[in-house]
Amino acid sequence: MSGRVYQLSPMQRLASLAPTPAAAFSGLALVALAIAAIGAPWLSPYAYDVQDLSIANQAPSALHWFGTDEFGRDILSRVIYGARTSLSVSVISITLSLLGGILIGAVCGYIGGRFDRLVMSAVDLTWCFPEILLALLIVAILGPGSGSTILAIAIAYLAQFTRLTRTQIITLKRQTFVEASRSMGAGPFHIMMRRLLPNAIAPVVVVAMLSTGNAILLEATLGFFGMGAQPPVPSWGGMMSTGSAQLFNAPWVILWPGVFVAASVIFINLFGQGVLKSLDVKARMRS
Repeated sequence: MSGRVYQLSPMQRLASLAPTPAAAFSGLALVALAIAAIGAPWLSPYAYDVQDLSIANQAPSALHWFGTDEFGRDILSRVIYGARTSLSVSVISITLSLLGGILIGAVCGYIGGRFDRLVMSAVDLTWCFPEILLALLIVAILGPGSGSTILAIAIAYLAQFTRLTRTQIITLKRQTFVEASRSMGAGPFHIMMRRLLPNAIAPVVVVAMLSTGNAILLEATLGFFGMGAQPPVPSWGGMMSTGSAQLFNAPWVILWPGVFVAASVIFINLFGQGVLKSLDVKARMRS
């Protein structure tokens, strides 16, 4: 066989990056859900807090597509507003956790030594507890509300981003191109910002994308326990909590927010898997 090297054409490279149909559909669904959450005041057919006891627990109809709850509030409107609450809390908390994990992991991985052991020992303490238990403890201390929920979820997922970033930095800082930059007089900040982080951040961001689905579940769980966003602000978990008492009389009250929680998590995971396949992040994470 000859030693000829075959290179992919631009069209072949573009085709290799094309998402799978499931990932593409999931991405479109997530975009639609985000648009609905942002445009909730204009897309909701009714105000989420308007009560009308004369139509309480009304089954789905032409006027109320998802039915009404025990106070006669339109469930479709509350689901749309609940998407704004649940998605914003989850995305903000994962973003904060991601930024904190990248910062701590990068510094610890680059400096190493006693500083690395001390900081990572403190970070690893959060792994002693399941995410839901740690989040419940933090919210119980700070009190219920969206702010405490964001902080609790961010702390609950901090360790995995920190660990992954640290591992990437430790692996990359031994590479030849880093040693070459150092020998040419590049300082630590230049090496970190121009050489290490650009090559280490992709797997961490994809893991953060997949963790957003888990954060939605965690936010819904805290809301179900009454420790998330407080009434009258709707959230999917809070709606499921109030609807659980009417499971047999008005099942649509708990059904629709549960469907949207499940659909959001499934779409995020399918889209994340498509990104993993397109960017070949799994191979980079194994190296």
